[in-house]
Amino acid sequence: MSGAPEQGAAAAAMPPVRESGWRLLPLAALVAVADQVSKGWIEANYVLGQSTPVLPVLDIVRFHNPGAAFSFLAGAGGWQRWFFIVLALGVSVVLLWWLRGVHAARERRLAYALSLILAGAIGNVIDRIEHGFVVDFIHAHWGGAYFPAFNIADMALTVGAGLMILDAFFEWRRERARGAAAGGGGGAA
Repeated sequence: MSGAPEQGAAAAAMPPVRESGWRLLPLAALVAVADQVSKGWIEANYVLGQSTPVLPVLDIVRFHNPGAAFSFLAGAGGWQRWFFIVLALGVSVVLLWWLRGVHAARERRLAYALSLILAGAIGNVIDRIEHGFVVDFIHAHWGGAYFPAFNIADMALTVGAGLMILDAFFEWRRERARGAAAGGGGGAA
């Protein structure tokens, strides 16, 4: 029976579905669809390696990335495809569960962060399932320095991770202020 009161308290603390982070699932779906539509357009209009300069620091390209961020494990022989698919699907399930427990209005930054990370994970896992690689098409450069190409899903992941870090920073500051107000000087009272 140990843990039952804690489970009841956790269930009572969970916001109603319409107030939870699930309110932002349409945003996650919209970002994932935009990612897939843009990649489909690139696949229909560009051959692998083709590039079009858009700005002095930005090209539209067609690259394929069988690895993870920055082509990590790209040359691993194929097993990484299934590893990244299982990992992304597992992370997506955890993100959905986490979003369900987030109060979208009170924890807005975290809800948006989780929704964007979910969208990015789904956008890239669709590519891995369909092709065995991720289609990247945005290529930034400065002078002779070329950064790894990316896509809308990658942007969603990056912005979501940034929002999550920002949210953690502000939560840390709130906790520190509460500790100082309680006379604990930032520690446990």
